Amino acid sequence: MTITNRRGLMLGAGAAALALPGVSLAQAVAGFTPQGVTKLNAGLQAQVDAGKLAGIVTLLSHKGRVVNVNAYGRRDATAPDPVAPDTIFRIASMTKPVAGVAMMQLWEQGKWRLDDPVAKHIPEFAGLKVKTKAGGLEDQKSPMTMAQVMSHTAGFGVSAVYGQAGLQDGDLADMIAKLARLPLESQPGTDWAYGQVVNIQGYLVEKLSGKPLDVYFKDHIFGPLKMDDTGFWVEPSKASRVAPIHTFDPTGKLVVAPNARVQTSKPKFLSGSGGLSSTAPDYHRFCLALLRGGALDGARILKPETVKLMRRSVLEPGVGVDLYGPVQTGVGFGMDFAVNERPEISGLPYGRDTYWWGGAFGTWFWIDPTHEVIFVGMIQNLNGSTPWGGTPDVRGQSARDVYAAMGRA
Repeated sequence: MTITNRRGLMLGAGAAALALPGVSLAQAVAGFTPQGVTKLNAGLQAQVDAGKLAGIVTLLSHKGRVVNVNAYGRRDATAPDPVAPDTIFRIASMTKPVAGVAMMQLWEQGKWRLDDPVAKHIPEFAGLKVKTKAGGLEDQKSPMTMAQVMSHTAGFGVSAVYGQAGLQDGDLADMIAKLARLPLESQPGTDWAYGQVVNIQGYLVEKLSGKPLDVYFKDHIFGPLKMDDTGFWVEPSKASRVAPIHTFDPTGKLVVAPNARVQTSKPKFLSGSGGLSSTAPDYHRFCLALLRGGALDGARILKPETVKLMRRSVLEPGVGVDLYGPVQTGVGFGMDFAVNERPEISGLPYGRDTYWWGGAFGTWFWIDPTHEVIFVGMIQNLNGSTPWGGTPDVRGQSARDVYAAMGRA
């Protein structure tokens, strides 16, 4: 076995000890240079050594074979326990693709159509008014559709718009009732606004399936894919494996964030937008099922053509993804995934049609069907995904190093 650092492993004779079920473990680092993978690990570990991250877990696979697992640093910056591949992280908005898969399973069953008016399934949203630039209200020029709810273009505002609305004070039905009393922020289809729509999807999953969201996810996604460490809460017996959320004190030192408690019982509000916790191996299984056309180890969660539909942009012409600033040219948005539609314009290192997302506490992943690459990264910092939160850009750094290790830089 080739050891690249004290906890990072490039897979070889001892790789099976990591016990990543359902993954064919490579006996050679096919498609990657050992020097390139070492550079990938060293660059990420340097961020831990610099005090920007308490710990980091990454998992890289190629054609279904795990190339590298790296666990470096501490689970908790204030305690000696090392981070490990089975450390549990809050994945926040990496919940969204899971909700998207649930929705598309129901789409396959004919429960809804992409061009359905949302009001067909949520009557409370019929006739919602739209804010105007002049400060008034107007009718929707065309009814919001289900495809728009799947792509953040239904007209609802960004999350900050609803900061005082108490949308998560009750359950998903309570959220719908509150949103039904508020106007839309934009005409449906005209603006990409990262906000409430995946919680709305969670409500739709419950309504269309007749199951609570946690039960549906377990029965139709986590159970079939053997994602045993993924859920809306952590069993008390696993609480010691949870990485707390970190932040920076006034001196720039990494500390555990206030109120960073572990959720060990079912929450009242089951957030399809950001409520899950998971591990790198578990989330890799989810990604691998999608890379393989919706199936893993004999369990099929989606049809291959449905997976392709999820990674096809449904944005209207002129509407772009602008999460933290300028529109990301060459990037589209499908069913709860960003999509690298035109790499020659986006400038991103991923292959064409790569789809991805990340979480607010810094977790990230991508699935590259062109090069058959999956990468999952887990960190736990408050504002860990924002350019201004103090967390280093490990997402961009890891992508550059992965493709450089493949000779595609």
